[in-house]
Amino acid sequence: MTSSGAQILFKFPFKAMGSPCEIQLYARDDSAARRIANLAIADAGRLEARYSRYRYDSLLSAINRVAAAGSSIDVDDETASLLNYADTCHRESDGLFDITSGLLRQAWNFKSGVLPEDSRVRQLLDRVGWHKVRWTAPTIRFAPGMELDLGGIVKEYAADHLATLCRNAGARQGLVNLGGDIRVIGPHPDGSPWRIGIQHPRKPGIEPIETIALHQGGVASSGDYERCITVDGIRYGHILNPKTGWPVRHMAAVTVAGDFCVVAGSASTIAMLKQQDGPAWLENLGLRHLWVDVEGNVGGSLSRSSDRLTLM
Repeated sequence: MTSSGAQILFKFPFKAMGSPCEIQLYARDDSAARRIANLAIADAGRLEARYSRYRYDSLLSAINRVAAAGSSIDVDDETASLLNYADTCHRESDGLFDITSGLLRQAWNFKSGVLPEDSRVRQLLDRVGWHKVRWTAPTIRFAPGMELDLGGIVKEYAADHLATLCRNAGARQGLVNLGGDIRVIGPHPDGSPWRIGIQHPRKPGIEPIETIALHQGGVASSGDYERCITVDGIRYGHILNPKTGWPVRHMAAVTVAGDFCVVAGSASTIAMLKQQDGPAWLENLGLRHLWVDVEGNVGGSLSRSSDRLTLM
């Protein structure tokens, strides 16, 4: 601790939900910051253990075993809140944001470099559709052969949840970064904002295409760059239209800033899914945003430049 009791910035890197993560906290000494960070990191592990689709012993896997059998299950309050939010996103996106569409991964292998057979995609679409689920808290009932994937919500929800946990534990300045999904706990001690770089959708690691200032709230991005394949010169990203079973191909990336990271994350994904209608939809919501389409055009209220990017 400094003699003046000044706040020092401490950084705590860790890995969760398949991503490199970091909690940054201002505190008077390392032990105070570490105590709070450890609480948050443990809770990130708790959420991953509950909602990972890769763990047989997770709550989500248990739900999906029930879904495959076409049966029903009662869920706890936290899970119910996530399902309620997913239901809202489904309505607000005209059915494009659909947590049952993860089933389409059975057709799409983004490591193979090969497009799936259209017949296989159509076969899986018969078991996709949130409208086929009967959800009245606390009970969810499935048609046979269905599956849930909360990957489009949980990491962003976790960023918000961990930030609140840190504040409740005494942190007043800092941020939570879960693989690029960011929630601000509070600004720097002098009141200045955190500066968040928005990465180039084709050239990660180079100079950001924009830098935004956040005093509060969260920011999240969606794009066609996380998992993709290129066939005959055409890029196919991992964001799949649940109505067609095929990747959206208009936007390269969308970044959204909002009061909550979970709202920013779902809005950026919905904008990707809405393709050419995405920018107008975001404008109508009034959320600060930046988009890059596959031609390299840049726009949105967070964009300070009308330059066109080179996408290769």
